[in-house]
Amino acid sequence: RIIKAVVKTFKYFFGLRFEVKGLENFEVEGPAIIVSNHQSILDMMGLMEVLPDNCVQVGKKELMYTGTVGLIIYLGGVIFINRKKTSSAKMVMAEVAKTMAADNLKVWVYPEGTRNCTGDLLPFKKGAFHLAVQAQVPVIPVVYSSFTSFYNPKTNLFTSGKIKVEILPPIETKGLTSDDVSDLTDRCFHTMRETLFRLSGRPS
Repeated sequence: RIIKAVVKTFKYFFGLRFEVKGLENFEVEGPAIIVSNHQSILDMMGLMEVLPDNCVQVGKKELMYTGTVGLIIYLGGVIFINRKKTSSAKMVMAEVAKTMAADNLKVWVYPEGTRNCTGDLLPFKKGAFHLAVQAQVPVIPVVYSSFTSFYNPKTNLFTSGKIKVEILPPIETKGLTSDDVSDLTDRCFHTMRETLFRLSGRPS
């Protein structure tokens, strides 16, 4: 909560405004998997605008070594995964599923797997959706509008701008099995992509 309060003040220095819709969709009973698009380091500010209580992130292990940002996310309780070792990632996800149920946690995952500031979505990796089905918890999609109108990732230069954030209704997974993971992933991807284009004022 301390980190959240501090990071939320950064938007004033960067001239960013956030317009948030659908916060009520976080109000689900029990654990959940939250998935969102991932564009740049600016996502950290957008994350803190909507981050619910009892929520932890899953991120790649390399982020631990990114200076101040790495320290902040480490102190924030991020669960780090070594993506180069598939067996390690699967073991961590299995432990996350147990911890979610025991501690009533929501887990935030970026299913694209890497930053992407193209104004579109990269194909989703299935780890978050396997975890949701394994734990039989809902998936809550979160979409941030494109940063491309005010941010240039090649030069790290940007002007002031407004970011629209929309939390979509939960997608239930009760009764689903591993055979349904691909369909669940595709459904979430297409729903989030349509929302991204709408929020960004781009034709789908």
